[in-house]
Amino acid sequence: MLAAKHTNRAAVLLVTADKEFARSVETAFGSSEHVDLQVVAAALPAGLEPSQLASATVAVIDVNLHNAEELLALERLIAGTPDCAPVIVLTERFDQTLARRLMQMRVADCLQKPVSPAELARACVRAARSPQEAAAAEEAQIFAFLPAVGGAGVTTLAVQTAMILLNGGKKVKASTCLVDLDFQHGACTDYLDIEPRLNLSEIEPRPERLDRQLLEVMLSYHSSGLAVIAAPNCPAEMRSFDPTVVTRLLDLVSANFDYVVFDMPRTWFSWTDNVLLGSNKLFIVGQPTVPGLRQTKQLVTAIRDRLGDAVRPRVIINRFVHKLFAPGLRQSDIEKAIGDTLLSCIPNDYALVREAIDRGVTLEEVKPGNKITMQLKKMILPEEPREPRRIPFLGRKQTQPKQTERNMGAALAPRQAS
Repeated sequence: MLAAKHTNRAAVLLVTADKEFARSVETAFGSSEHVDLQVVAAALPAGLEPSQLASATVAVIDVNLHNAEELLALERLIAGTPDCAPVIVLTERFDQTLARRLMQMRVADCLQKPVSPAELARACVRAARSPQEAAAAEEAQIFAFLPAVGGAGVTTLAVQTAMILLNGGKKVKASTCLVDLDFQHGACTDYLDIEPRLNLSEIEPRPERLDRQLLEVMLSYHSSGLAVIAAPNCPAEMRSFDPTVVTRLLDLVSANFDYVVFDMPRTWFSWTDNVLLGSNKLFIVGQPTVPGLRQTKQLVTAIRDRLGDAVRPRVIINRFVHKLFAPGLRQSDIEKAIGDTLLSCIPNDYALVREAIDRGVTLEEVKPGNKITMQLKKMILPEEPREPRRIPFLGRKQTQPKQTERNMGAALAPRQAS
């Protein structure tokens, strides 16, 4: 029987039919005085009682997600267990559809095999955090900008937002990272006049190599101190990467910076859902034209249909020219077309934006107190409490306190195999 969940020992339940993996975990944690490890050597649906799942600090379940019987058994087990422990799913094959299914089950995390005991230990520490600990942790605030139409000016808004957060966020010179997720046509480094250094092709064959040291090698830095992650532009090459590599990169970035800003591509990839779900604020950027408003509304509807209430997109209409009597769209027309998801209309100042891009500097450096920056500051730095991160990139279940993070870290630190 597992130790009681409120003792100072971590009760880790491992359910797997993989004997070799079970032995490696037992070697790493089995003799630790801080861990009560129980291994259930079976595949779902056999071999696991709801009471075992309820009494654990963390449950690690090895599941073949492409086996309908095992997937259904996992779903029923989690839904039918009162006070269910955080569940970490291990699987060999993973895709976008399964990610959404696991998100709906509210699993704490999902790891793709092969996985090392050290990586499993880190996942257990994260999963065991209580809501109070998660709120107290200095977790990155993530802002995502997604274009509704081509040429909406997303990169300009993302760059300027990152600069505002760097210099005017909750902290003085808060560490801020701008991530260009358009791996084919990205322009963030061009706008800032720096060299892109991200090479996902090098990481993809061995994603376990990606750590803080390798991340530092792939970061570019602007003279302001802004960190940038961007890949070299490859306009003649359609680039698609393993979603686990992309989400691993983004999890690492969010763990090492106070603020993270995503410049999203318009194309929807297999990892896009996870990025949107992991963002604190999602901004849909459109243009003040009839087709632009129509496509913006369609994108908002598509996101709601796809991801439900887990994501709350807000609309920004960029390059808006205020007209009182002249012909053309007025702000009242935009408000009527977009509805309650409209957040702001950014004024048009093409000459200012062009000069800032050509010089590789911020709008504020070209013209202090300009209307674009002032409007962005109202959006990005509101006088309100910070929104809690709802769902990390693979979804993380919010649980009642089971163990402090400090104790879990000590309890789950794997010892070296002899």
